[in-house]
Amino acid sequence: MKKAIIMAVTLVLISMISLSTYSQVSGSMEDLVKNKGYKFLAQSANPSRGGLRQLDPGYEVIITKDSLQSYLPYFGRTYNAPLDPSQSGIQFTSTDYEYTVKDRKKGGWDVQVKPKDYKDVRILQFSIFDNGSASLIVTSNNRESISFNGRIEERK
Repeated sequence: MKKAIIMAVTLVLISMISLSTYSQVSGSMEDLVKNKGYKFLAQSANPSRGGLRQLDPGYEVIITKDSLQSYLPYFGRTYNAPLDPSQSGIQFTSTDYEYTVKDRKKGGWDVQVKPKDYKDVRILQFSIFDNGSASLIVTSNNRESISFNGRIEERK
């Protein structure tokens, strides 16, 4: 009987601690998303043609209040190949972009970013979850779309 009471109290305490940690993570994630102070770290790429590819660390999209920086790889079909082979990925910096955030019904946010001063990428669509995981779909004018899975971190 004593062991059952101790186990019950322990379970209640553990659940309270995990709930408070979850609400802190969720609240800080909301601040990052709505205040444009985060980076998306890509962990895998899923091109329209071909299978899922695991990525090395270092591929990211950084969003700040005044700029958008993308350093992502590209796998797939291009309709107009770049003249410079070093520009084969999705690599650009934009200082003029449209940023829209919508709350999701079951938690998290849908974020749309439309660069106005970089013509190759039409839209970046993020689906960001409360726990920090995220997916990204990049729609381009000259390439097939590609999606990425990864996580969101605070920009440092």
